Amino acid sequence: MSYIQRSLGDGEQVVILARFHWLYNLRAWLALVVPVLALIAVFVFANDMVREGLAIFAVALGLVAFFTLMIHKWTTEIGITSHRLVKKTGFISLKTAEVALPNIEGVSVTQTLWGRLFGYGRIRVEGTGDDHIDIPNIDDPVGFRRAIETAKGMGAMERN
Repeated sequence: MSYIQRSLGDGEQVVILARFHWLYNLRAWLALVVPVLALIAVFVFANDMVREGLAIFAVALGLVAFFTLMIHKWTTEIGITSHRLVKKTGFISLKTAEVALPNIEGVSVTQTLWGRLFGYGRIRVEGTGDDHIDIPNIDDPVGFRRAIETAKGMGAMERN
């Protein structure tokens, strides 16, 4: 069971969970595959002494990059409930950021040219005061922003 589901209050329900875009996975896999391809090229063209050192370095670098990216993905939860926006990161040490829906003053979406073409982007949620939550490149940021506004509307109707 996810952190967001475990932290739900009475009458609170999950509206939407954000997903990392598929290009994030591609970047992690390329971080693993590209050094292996470079390693193959080294084995074909380099002498034995160079091969040994580069082999260990390339594989270690690829594994570190891959697991750094994937552990970040595996341990991050971003979601909207009927009462709040929640971002949780970490596994052993936990860090959460939450903003109650009525306290959200603004939501900004940032998409590069590639983000517009492939459907990913960053979101910054501004809360009252100095509160803000930055959400990394996620899939369909405009849809996620729309879900925030929808959840805010649902919450306002429940309070009236």
